[in-house]
Amino acid sequence: MNDIVYREYDQATLNEQYNARSAVPAFGAFVGRWQSSSDEAVRTLRCTLDVAYGDDPIETLDIFHPLGGGPAPVMVFFHGGYWRAGDKSWFRFLARTFVEHGAAFVLTRYGLCPAYGMDELVAQCRRAVAWVHRNAGQFGGDDARLFVSGHSAGGHITGMMLATDWPAQDGLPANAIKGATGISGLYDLEPIRLSHVNEPLGLTEESARRNSPVVLPPPHVPPSLLLAFGGLESAEYERQTRAYADVLRRAGGTPSVVAVEGHHHFSILDAFANPRHRFGQAVLAQLGLA
Repeated sequence: MNDIVYREYDQATLNEQYNARSAVPAFGAFVGRWQSSSDEAVRTLRCTLDVAYGDDPIETLDIFHPLGGGPAPVMVFFHGGYWRAGDKSWFRFLARTFVEHGAAFVLTRYGLCPAYGMDELVAQCRRAVAWVHRNAGQFGGDDARLFVSGHSAGGHITGMMLATDWPAQDGLPANAIKGATGISGLYDLEPIRLSHVNEPLGLTEESARRNSPVVLPPPHVPPSLLLAFGGLESAEYERQTRAYADVLRRAGGTPSVVAVEGHHHFSILDAFANPRHRFGQAVLAQLGLA
């Protein structure tokens, strides 16, 4: 009999729960389409690429300017890739819906594991949010309407941004973030630590805990929140989403949990950026752009 590693899972089944790529054989085709569509977005949308938000060369942003000018709501997006892969440039295609509906869209590059540890990765993303808040007016954004979002590992980063005490951290208002969208997010790093995913991450019990939004209630009443998972994803993605929603409710928030039926871990981004999909509509409504 195989030993139980986490909840009801032995090592093999836990690894399977968090092996999103193996569950979607067409992953390579998705990346190819993302990159092609992102190239088109750069050619056809007004954007400023690779803007520095910190001292490390990796700390850069892509800014897609609102089509109708500003001041406009700002959506900051953190990409996924299990904190070890991916790049903001893959996801520039997501900007189109937002800028065409009157928002600024900002993609964040952050250091990847194992070259960067989880603590520094999260610190970089905090610096990015602080930079966007302070400089929003320079690119047509409204610092009073700052929103954050992220997919997979980026959903985890989104949760860590909500767990930040902004006045103490960067002198920002406590309510600097007006809303957030987590997409197939990973809010509990303990099963990640115990799975095959941890090999390049090097999480310890302590570092997993201090970087897990499920054990870090927001220091202030949470803003408007959408937490989505794909109906075709593994059970752990739904459990993680619902567990984090419970934490936010106990902190006084009113998160909306969205099961995006018919979508897996990668196709869910199509729903996020589709203004005709109920999930995409909910995201735009959160920004006041429905």
